[in-house]
Amino acid sequence: MKKFIQTLKNIWSIGELKNKILFTLGLIAVYRFGTHIALPGIDANKLPTGGGGTGILGLIDAFAGGAFSQASILALGIMPYISASIFMQLMTILYPPFQKMQKEGESGRKKITQYTRFLTVIVAGLQASAYVAFLGSPGYQEAQIASYSQYFWFSTTIVLTAGTLFVMWLAERITDKGLGNGSSVIIMVGILARLPESLVQEWLSKSNRGGGGLLIFVLEIAVLVAIIMGLIILIQGVRKIPVQYAKQIVGNRQFGGARQFLPIKVNSAGVMPIIFAQAIMFLPTLLQNFETTQGLAKVFNDHSNVWYMLIYAVMVIGFTFLYTALIFNPKQIADDLKRNNGFIPGVKPGQPTADYIGSVMDKITLPGAVLLAVVGILPGFAQRLGVTQSFSSFFGGTSLLIMVGVVLDTLQQIETQLLMRQYDGLMKSGRIQGRQTSSSPVSI
Repeated sequence: MKKFIQTLKNIWSIGELKNKILFTLGLIAVYRFGTHIALPGIDANKLPTGGGGTGILGLIDAFAGGAFSQASILALGIMPYISASIFMQLMTILYPPFQKMQKEGESGRKKITQYTRFLTVIVAGLQASAYVAFLGSPGYQEAQIASYSQYFWFSTTIVLTAGTLFVMWLAERITDKGLGNGSSVIIMVGILARLPESLVQEWLSKSNRGGGGLLIFVLEIAVLVAIIMGLIILIQGVRKIPVQYAKQIVGNRQFGGARQFLPIKVNSAGVMPIIFAQAIMFLPTLLQNFETTQGLAKVFNDHSNVWYMLIYAVMVIGFTFLYTALIFNPKQIADDLKRNNGFIPGVKPGQPTADYIGSVMDKITLPGAVLLAVVGILPGFAQRLGVTQSFSSFFGGTSLLIMVGVVLDTLQQIETQLLMRQYDGLMKSGRIQGRQTSSSPVSI
């Protein structure tokens, strides 16, 4: 406890770090305030309660911190920006002109960022139009003010698009002058906003069972802590490949000759395979209005169904291998090592090095993919064991992966600031590692 208090004092004594923390908290407060402002033409007192429902709408509402179901001016949140960023990230991998642009350095990254912003406006406009149609569904239609109906579609589209751009601006300011990746921080705040209500619902559900309810609730919290600890190990787990750099004599000084390590992450794909798998799994639910496909839609609507969890796990494993193959290029790593006079002991430079790195990556991707699939289906298992649906989402899946990853990234930045000023790190046993860095403006 004494060590923890001293660490807090060290953090607060660094002026730059203190300003970053206060700046980030201030922008988060502005964002949370905006999520409670209703759209023009909406009577907030008549809005239905109970959240955004299940499926993809429930996922969007979770990422938006409840703003989606509250018909807020920030209902779309950061998701259009995330979608545009993911698309641009894939384009820099698959489309040669964007690959060339990315290799131009800072000027190329600025161009990609600008294209991402333009694409965000388009995506936000399309999603805003779809959201207006959603507000015409039963429950939300009654909350619309009749006298404003002729302006409602136009004003809502403009306000929601402007709201997304405002959230994008907040995220970029947090990234530039605050602490952590702004987009990830905003998503994490939206997810955490649901935690207190979910905890209360779970407590009320267990307390109604009688004397054993408290014990079950405590066991659930203990299991949740254990899952978080295991997820930290999965995110930080690496396979170190030894790399030796050749000695160089320049004048009277010797350079190189040091033995270093090339860290290969067990989970290089991050949360992306789960997001892709969820997007595909949502498609069959669109067929629930057809009589012949209602059974299939029912299976894909029930996250605790055995068939759903099995198909979902297989898709997560498949997307993990696919996305890892897209973002991980052994040939480029081998070329960079050769260019910098580096080599792996016992392996010839060039193509043999690329083959060796690729084989190591294949070996560690399989257990990483299986563990990621287990994390993805844990909420379904939690529901089958009696955990309420809202609280079960914190036992795994996208929500927990994003929260743990963002917390690790933020703690890593704080620890870096401490070590730069010759303070002790946050932990005595080792250094905190964040997730894999990416050129994309979003690292969810």
